[in-house]
Amino acid sequence: MIAFNTIEAPMPGIDPERLRQWIVAVASSYGRYVGDINYIFVSEERMLAVNRQYLQHDYYTDIITFDYTEGHCLSGDLFISPDTVRTNAQEVGTTFEEELHRVIIHGVLHLCGLGDKGPGERGIMEAAENKSLALLLSL
Repeated sequence: MIAFNTIEAPMPGIDPERLRQWIVAVASSYGRYVGDINYIFVSEERMLAVNRQYLQHDYYTDIITFDYTEGHCLSGDLFISPDTVRTNAQEVGTTFEEELHRVIIHGVLHLCGLGDKGPGERGIMEAAENKSLALLLSL
């Protein structure tokens, strides 16, 4: 089940059913299937608190992925700060919607096993995000 919830933030304008189809399709392309994935849209301050409490990072971020995947069954809690997504979209010169979709699938790609911190991983992640965004356009 893929759920979309909010804490201290309004729900962004999303099409939950289309996003669910997309996430399932991306997971399938990595030989995975979807278990319980919870998207939680939060305020920047809540995101900062989560980042400090669980990761000991003292900075704002757009997404934090808590991975509960077992085998090929993807499960996790994905915290997203729409305000930070909006700021990042402005900085990179894209729309809020496109950046939000990038962040939404970024978390799923982490659940599929892709990293973005090690040597060369960021480029692999960006290519996977771009491929996934192209798939969304075809749905």
